[in-house]
Amino acid sequence: MEVRAKLRYLRIAPRKVRLVADLIRRKSAREAEVLLSFCRKRAALPLLKLLRSALANAKNNLGIDDSNLYISKITVDEGPKLKRWRARARGQAFEIQKKTSHITLILSPKGEVRKEKSKEKKKEKGKKPSSIRAEESKEAKKKPEKIIKTKKPEKELPKPRIQKITPKIFRRKAF
Repeated sequence: MEVRAKLRYLRIAPRKVRLVADLIRRKSAREAEVLLSFCRKRAALPLLKLLRSALANAKNNLGIDDSNLYISKITVDEGPKLKRWRARARGQAFEIQKKTSHITLILSPKGEVRKEKSKEKKKEKGKKPSSIRAEESKEAKKKPEKIIKTKKPEKELPKPRIQKITPKIFRRKAF
C-alpha cells in the first residue's frame, strides 16, 4: 500500500528542489531522513518535513511500520509563478518571476512493486506492435551479407601554396 504526501506552493524554484529530491529518490525512509538532515541546501528542510509527515501518515493512518518503507517516487512540479517588477534604467520595468514548486512524495513497502500508469501505452500508440519489433531486431542481429565494394584510388591533392602576406599600409590623402 502506498503512502502519499504532498507539499504545494513551496517558494523555492523547482530546479533547485529537484537537486535535493534526486539525492533521496529510491532510498529507504530512514536513510533519506538522515541525508536530508545533513544536507546544506535550502530545499532540504521542507523535504524533510514532508518525509516525516508521510511517515506519520503511514504509522497513524495505515498502521505500517516505517522501518521497511522506501521512497518509491518523488516528483517536483512547477507551481504558479509570482510576477513582480523591478525598476530599470530610463523608466523601464523588468519582470521578475518568483517560482513555486509542488512536491509529491510516495512511500511504499520494500516488497511491493509499483505499476506505472498508462503513460507507456500512450507513448507506444504510434509505434509498431512488439511482435513486429522483435522480428525486426532479430533480422538486425543476423550477420549482414557481404557486399563487395570497389575502392576508387584516392587522388592526392596538391599541397596549398603558402603565400606571404605583406601588411597593407594605409596612407591618408594629402589635402
